Amino acid sequence: MDHSSQALPSTDDAIKGTMGNDDQPGPKSSTISVEQLIAELGIVPTPKVEGYWTVAKAAEATSSSTILPPVSTAAPSPSPLAYFHLLELLKTTKREGWRRFGIAYGESIADHMYRMSLISMLAPAALAARLDMNRCIKMCLVHDMAESLVGDITPVDGVAKPEKSRREATTMDYITGTLLGGESNQAVGAELRSLWQEYEDSVTPESHFVHDVDKMELLLQMVEYEKRGQGHVDLGEFAYVATKIALQETRTWAAELLQEREAFWRSQGKAPNGQPTLA
Repeated sequence: MDHSSQALPSTDDAIKGTMGNDDQPGPKSSTISVEQLIAELGIVPTPKVEGYWTVAKAAEATSSSTILPPVSTAAPSPSPLAYFHLLELLKTTKREGWRRFGIAYGESIADHMYRMSLISMLAPAALAARLDMNRCIKMCLVHDMAESLVGDITPVDGVAKPEKSRREATTMDYITGTLLGGESNQAVGAELRSLWQEYEDSVTPESHFVHDVDKMELLLQMVEYEKRGQGHVDLGEFAYVATKIALQETRTWAAELLQEREAFWRSQGKAPNGQPTLA
């Protein structure tokens, strides 16, 4: 059936939608048309929590609350289905850094982690020989998983790093201890929790590489958005990230990418803003 012209003019026929935030895509009214409802099925605003942040409040606030077991009373689930549903939030939650520059429909968290996993597979041979590459790939796919409920908190959001860590750690405890806490899923849940913690602690060679890949993926996206913006989008404030890359092999990638960026901006008759120099 074609719903494209079936607007809902009366209150009796209205569809009640999720209230969107003023700074996020999504319905801004509680009454929307069928056309708008269908068009915005892929838009899931990050849940906003008032006061002290808890996993329970975030899970209840998200539109996925109908498929997530209540945090306060949930027993470890014997089925992974709720976890599978939770993963959709990684597909629909946008990376916030780009939104400040007007890129409203940019990459999602899942987009970011997917490319990271593929980048890690291309580790130079000398580096790959020193690492557990299977663990690196898994870490790429897990490291931002807590953002499914926490959202993508950036430095300009005013959330202190310890508080950000608390939110993410408690979310991972919920994901791995409740959604994946059933006997048949416990081993996988424990592995995911371990991978996430390893990335956070950042003391192993594998975690150092994945942190570098995280930065490299951001830099790639920066250059791609700038090029697609035809010189009208300057994302140079992110370029400093290249200086934080630790391993020489990944610094070589970053240096090549910065050369590509410089060539683009020179072709626009401009100097690249914020361009660092890598030793």
